Amino acid sequence: MAVTPKQAALKIIEQMPADASLEDIMYELYFRQRVDRGLREFDADQTISHEEVKRHLVKWPQSSEQ
Repeated sequence: MAVTPKQAALKIIEQMPADASLEDIMYELYFRQRVDRGLREFDADQTISHEEVKRHLVKWPQSSEQ
């Protein structure tokens, strides 16, 4: 049986300390969302190579100055 997003969120919240702030909770949920998205993109072969990232980073400061 698949875990629903609500069940996953509740599990994350339950594992946090009792004094966790709302900001802490929101951050953990956001982090989980981004990790899950990255894993889905990886599974769908929608990623770029390390070399391509390096090429983009070399160009990035130049393109922001234009």
